[in-house]
Amino acid sequence: MNKNGLLIVISGPSGVGKGTVIKEVMKDPELNLSYSVSMTTREKREGEQEGVNYYYVSREQFEKTRDEGGLLEWTEFVGNYYGTPLSEIERLRSEGKNALLEIEVEGCRQVKEKVPDALTIFIVPPSLKELENRIRGRRTEAEEIVQQRLAKASKELEMTGQYRYVVCNDDIQLAADIIRVIIRHHMERDF
Repeated sequence: MNKNGLLIVISGPSGVGKGTVIKEVMKDPELNLSYSVSMTTREKREGEQEGVNYYYVSREQFEKTRDEGGLLEWTEFVGNYYGTPLSEIERLRSEGKNALLEIEVEGCRQVKEKVPDALTIFIVPPSLKELENRIRGRRTEAEEIVQQRLAKASKELEMTGQYRYVVCNDDIQLAADIIRVIIRHHMERDF
């Protein structure tokens, strides 16, 4: 019997509703999920909390951790670094918890190189227009950043083939239910 938990990677373009879907998935105690908190150099947004949404660090601290091999994956986007502390994942999985990562496409590629059995799920929007409406609806970023996010989303949507599963977030509850079924299937198969 495998005592280590699963490593679950969920990706999708900015504005697709990953956070909202993940919150719904996390409500199921039978899945034994632990959300892995990423490290970032970006500024904290209103309502975000240290150690809950991200670990907010300086560029120097991030680069030191990266250079010492302390990150499972990392990327840079719109001038900020984002990465997953390796120690956090190892701790969660060794405790038998299913570690859930919400990361970018490039990060998923890095994870698959290091952890080939990672369960990968990509969340897609019903359409690019709907995605644009969601990003603009947040009203948290300048137009230049919105345009960068939309351009990046188009490229990311072309990479869904790198993922084991693709789930459309047209309905939050339905998307969460589908992801719960996928995780449950892999828990039963792997244990």
